[in-house]
Amino acid sequence: MQRVVLKGRGDFEAWRQPARALLQARVAPRDVEWIEEGRADGDLFAALPPYPSAPSQLLSGRLSLPPGDSRAVTVPRAFVLLAESVVCHGDPARFGLLYSLLWRLQEERSLLAILSDADVAQAYALEKSVRRDSHKMKAFVRFKEMETADGPAPRRRFLAWFEPEHHIIARTAPFFQRRFTDMDWIIATPKGSSAWDGERLTLCEDPAENPMLDDVTDALWLTYFANIFNPARLKVKAMQAEMPKKYWKNLPEAALIPGLIAGAEASVAAMAARAASQPPLFHERLQMAAANAVTDVPIVATGTLDAARAEARGCTRCALHCRATQTVFGEGPDNAEVMFVGEQPGDQEDLAGRPFVGPAGKVFDGMLGEAGLDRSAAYVTNAVKHFKYEPRGKRRIHQKPDMGEVQHCKWWLKLELDLVRPKLVVALGATALAALTDPRQRFSDLRGTVLPLGVDQKLLVTVHPSYLLRLPDEARRKAETARFRDDLGTVARLLSAAAQTTTNPVGNRFIGV
Repeated sequence: MQRVVLKGRGDFEAWRQPARALLQARVAPRDVEWIEEGRADGDLFAALPPYPSAPSQLLSGRLSLPPGDSRAVTVPRAFVLLAESVVCHGDPARFGLLYSLLWRLQEERSLLAILSDADVAQAYALEKSVRRDSHKMKAFVRFKEMETADGPAPRRRFLAWFEPEHHIIARTAPFFQRRFTDMDWIIATPKGSSAWDGERLTLCEDPAENPMLDDVTDALWLTYFANIFNPARLKVKAMQAEMPKKYWKNLPEAALIPGLIAGAEASVAAMAARAASQPPLFHERLQMAAANAVTDVPIVATGTLDAARAEARGCTRCALHCRATQTVFGEGPDNAEVMFVGEQPGDQEDLAGRPFVGPAGKVFDGMLGEAGLDRSAAYVTNAVKHFKYEPRGKRRIHQKPDMGEVQHCKWWLKLELDLVRPKLVVALGATALAALTDPRQRFSDLRGTVLPLGVDQKLLVTVHPSYLLRLPDEARRKAETARFRDDLGTVARLLSAAAQTTTNPVGNRFIGV
């Protein structure tokens, strides 16, 4: 029986060297006893020094190995990464487990992929525990500033106390060095310490004691923590899963947690009582202006765009009107030969009451000019007339309307088509296409094509200008912009051809200038 005594402080090299020598000597796992220093429980080997790290001492004293194979030992890279983590665990059986895996890997090269294997499953469980302990150390270390007797130091000095389950000091120290490189710090634990002085990272294996320091900023931190606590989103089990109680004693904010939990229900009720009961001021002013505008407008003839626009101001066909500032109806000549149909108004359109005036509208206007088209001679509208959004803080984030909302608003779009009677309709995006045709048709199949829509009426399908703004890849954005420009060029050519075959005097307004 070969016995190896190791310090067991998470040093991978200390295990690797005797393990490699044992393997080359073809010593089976059952013939090796791995002993962690200080865990021998008073037996004969408790006083033995740790296994020597120098290869020259390999055959000395307590470890006498038979001649073995001098060939190099090879293992998958995944095993090295796994072993580097497992040796940090506190389980005294970890060394024997790793040697057993090392022995088996010489014949079973794919062993680590067999997750149902008992040894593999246990090793991954130990690795997961070490990884979790490292994560908790990074999350729950709380630095406290140290006072110096010699007056202000060139760099501020901080001390932290943490109680890890495993030997993870050496694994986590580089993280803290990168994260807090601009200050001097010490992290003390019962399993060793790490320190950074601005130039050198130092590790110590000697156990430390809790210094029980106080920090003048603790009160400020507690005030901050109490104010960011959201009682409406409280989930005690989830919180304790991320912040187990065993860490609470060393967290300054932990003293607040029982009180915050106990008062969560009352805090939620107080938050509800303080919630705004009125819409934002700008929303109220615009609603009042819209109501006054409806009252003050002169009587217009029915069956006209002006009458439809006035009627649409009070539209309640779907729930979108409840949160939108106002109806955004289409605009343009009532005899326009081309109608552009988008998806829905955005944030700026909702405030202005006009379609295509936001960022996508600026792209749209610029591309129309490049194609030789005049927006003032076109009718521009949307498939949905109210802004659908999700509030996030002070921002209103666009949400795509569903097909039910599109169908409710389809009545208004059909009315615009009947009143304007354009010769060409351009669907800007999939929502507009669904509002104008069979919603089951795929937008990608029809992009760039010209379809019959009605009597003497055609439909051209292209993307919405906002699509170009959302593309993260520069090369793809340039390609899609060029394709959109080509689609608008097709619009200009169709209108030019129609102008040559009709006596309508307004057709020439779309010829390039």
